[in-house]
Amino acid sequence: MSDEAHFRKLERMYHAAPCNAPYAPRLTIGDGVAEVVLPVTPALFHAAGAVHGSVYFKAMDDAAFFAANALVRGVLVLTVSFTVYFTRPVSEGVLRASGRVVHRSRRLLLAEAEVTDARGRTLARGSGSFMPSTIPLSEAVGYV
Repeated sequence: MSDEAHFRKLERMYHAAPCNAPYAPRLTIGDGVAEVVLPVTPALFHAAGAVHGSVYFKAMDDAAFFAANALVRGVLVLTVSFTVYFTRPVSEGVLRASGRVVHRSRRLLLAEAEVTDARGRTLARGSGSFMPSTIPLSEAVGYV
C-alpha cells in the first residue's frame, strides 16, 4: 500500500470515530505530519466564554498521534504521555492543531504539536510520546 493510501485510511478512521462528532474536526495527514482543524463554537466554552483546555489537548493529541501513526504501518500507536502548555484563550474562528514527529525509534515516537487561531496566533503547545500497540489497523477500527 502506498503512503498516500495509508494516510487516507487513517483520515477516514479518524472522521468516523464517534468521539469526534461533537467537535466536527477535519484531519489531513502527510509523512510524519498531521493537521486537525475544528470550528470554535459556544458548545466548547468554559464558564468564562472561551474554549475549554480539554479541546486544545484533544486537537494537539490527535494531530501528534496521527503524525506518529502516519509512520507506523499495521498497528495503531498509543499515546504514552502528553504535556500541554496553554498560552492564549480563543472564543471565535477555528482551532488549527499541527503535529509533527521529531524523533522515531523502533518502539517510541516523539511528536510536537501547536494550536493556532484563525489569525495564526499560538494558543497552546504540546509534546507527546507514542508507541506502537498490538491493535491491528483493520476494518474493525475503521481503517478502510
